[in-house]
Amino acid sequence: VFHQQHQQGHDHLHDVVSSLGVNMTISNYRRFSSVARMPRPPPRAEEPDSRRKWRTHAVSLEYGNYEEVDDDDDERSRLVASNEESWQQDEWDLANQVQELQQEQDERKQRWLENAKPPVRQSIIDERGRAYGRGGRKSASARVWIQPGFGNVVINRKDFVDYFDRMTDRELILAPLAATETLGKFDVTATVEGGGLTGQAGAIRHGLARALNHYNPDVYRPPLKRLGYLTRDPRKVERKKVGHLKARKKPQWVKR
Repeated sequence: VFHQQHQQGHDHLHDVVSSLGVNMTISNYRRFSSVARMPRPPPRAEEPDSRRKWRTHAVSLEYGNYEEVDDDDDERSRLVASNEESWQQDEWDLANQVQELQQEQDERKQRWLENAKPPVRQSIIDERGRAYGRGGRKSASARVWIQPGFGNVVINRKDFVDYFDRMTDRELILAPLAATETLGKFDVTATVEGGGLTGQAGAIRHGLARALNHYNPDVYRPPLKRLGYLTRDPRKVERKKVGHLKARKKPQWVKR
């Protein structure tokens, strides 16, 4: 078949050349025909598949026992079971820790919410319908009772106008009533001792503010607290120091 096809190709080449009118010499024809008849390279020998090669460099063969052994299976099953048990125990411990932490956080949050609520304040009134308050200022202390009335103020069984001559002391005593807008609605009875007139007036004001707070804390406490009438004034006379004429005053300095 190969020779037949080669002869047919040779004849076809001769016809083409003759139709073109080209005079080919025998040498040219032989050269052209020799080029056309160049032998093909021999086919490459099929190499064996590399995947089928024996990879002795990557696999180490050792003699082994491939028979079924019940002891190894039992040991393997025991190891798997022990691992599962330990894993389950760890999971239970972790779950318990998380639950305890969550419970502590919930309890702490509940305590915060309870502490954030405003305290429930109740009125403290005796059987005679009076509210009591104790006040202090400097070295004076006062006990004050209030009850619904017409605005009478009695201090040590005297009218407070007769007891306090200075207008500033009178205004100081009536300040809590003015802050709560209760002037002329309560009768005030107070007993005071110690200190001077200024200290006694401050002590009465402090006791009167506390008595109003005990009478109706929901209504009277906010303005009294905002103005600071419920807090005792801690200011006192500073003690005298050694070498000074008073607490801070020093004797006159003389150069010679």
